Amino acid sequence: MTFPAQKKLVVWRLARALFACLLCTFATQARAQTEPLFDTLELTGDAGLGIAFRSFTSPYDGVGQVNDMLPLWLYEGKLFYLDGYRAGFRVPASHTVKLDVFIAHRFEGYPYEETPASLAGMEQRNPGVDGGIGVRYSGAAGNFAAELRQDISVESNGAELRLGYDFRWRNGPFHWRPYALLSFRNSKLNDYYYGVRPEEATPQRPAYAPGGGYNFEFGLEGQYNVTRRWRLLAGIGAVRLSSEIQDSPIVDKSWQVTGFLGALYDIEDEPVLWAEPKPVLVRVFYGASTDCILNQLITFRCASIATEDDSRIAGVHLGRTFVERINDWPFDFVGYAGVLHRNDQGLQPNSWQIDAYIKPYWHGFPWSGTLRTRIGFGIGLSWASRVPYVEQRDQTAKGQNTSKLLSYLDPSIEINTGDLFRAKRLEDTWLGVGVSHRSGAFGSSQLLGNVDGGSNYIYASIESAF
Repeated sequence: MTFPAQKKLVVWRLARALFACLLCTFATQARAQTEPLFDTLELTGDAGLGIAFRSFTSPYDGVGQVNDMLPLWLYEGKLFYLDGYRAGFRVPASHTVKLDVFIAHRFEGYPYEETPASLAGMEQRNPGVDGGIGVRYSGAAGNFAAELRQDISVESNGAELRLGYDFRWRNGPFHWRPYALLSFRNSKLNDYYYGVRPEEATPQRPAYAPGGGYNFEFGLEGQYNVTRRWRLLAGIGAVRLSSEIQDSPIVDKSWQVTGFLGALYDIEDEPVLWAEPKPVLVRVFYGASTDCILNQLITFRCASIATEDDSRIAGVHLGRTFVERINDWPFDFVGYAGVLHRNDQGLQPNSWQIDAYIKPYWHGFPWSGTLRTRIGFGIGLSWASRVPYVEQRDQTAKGQNTSKLLSYLDPSIEINTGDLFRAKRLEDTWLGVGVSHRSGAFGSSQLLGNVDGGSNYIYASIESAF
């Protein structure tokens, strides 16, 4: 998807780089087995938010059906793209051929919540991050793709070559995509996830090194356009595991079956809004940790920052407005990406955090004609270079795991300083308070490490347009 050159602001190029850095960190503790929503989603705008619920069979002996929630954060630019768990650059080589350089989360690894007897005493096998290159040809007969992937997270150190074919057809609001995929996996990849090391062997579980092999996958995915912006997503797929994997003593299945249902909101740009370049939004904030939970904070039932850790944050987020007054309602959509520095007051070394999110704003208060006021609720991703102390503390107390990558929520309320001080030069400046919130979506998302918990920081902010 391409857009006129005037749409591409320098700040958004910086934001894209931050999005890419965020995706580079996907070596989390998320557990899953098959890659969902493979090239399914189509946007008419340049961003989207959604959620998908999927169910899949685990190949490991003693593990049955697994249910999962997959948050969807999407951005589609002229070159850069973000598909939630995959990000990269697509470069058109011709009108029919596109080259792709990407990083992607690998949805494989041992189950987290329960350890079956078949895996007892074995070292945990974690998901990884793949770096890859690919090429895609689109013609009248369909789409042909090839990609070479290599683990860059020092988990498996494995490699994989994928060859795929799909074609698309539309029937009114329905979009269909049948696909087939042949995957050649090397010995390091298979040995890591399905092998048994000599020191892990037992009389019931002999040592085993599966070596390289190939998997075959096919399926059908679909999209239904409910309205101009709302889409419903669904799909089903099946993977035939290679004989090398099937023969592993910790595997009891030859097929994996996956199904998913989801919904997506497409933040579609209105061309008239892009007649002039959008300004750069610079948002600076400072805050402190709180033990209040999020629903208490947003309903003003708790606002205490008297905590035992007294952790502080300071950050800068850069933004761009996607849509103003959507459907002529007092609703705007703004995209942000930026960095945050955390001072844990000597309880652990200070650290950095990268946030990327989309924030709807509502500004329809009766007094907005006199004092413009807006409330917002940002939704996105947050990666911390070190798990925040408050998260470490709370999760350790519960005996649960932590994750550097979590979902990010950013509720806030702000007033316009131009109206407040009757100063025209301040009409693009906003003062506010809000909450910087990291969470694992109640432990329901394997992509986010099955974390049930998070952290909250109350902050004061100032934002201005340049």
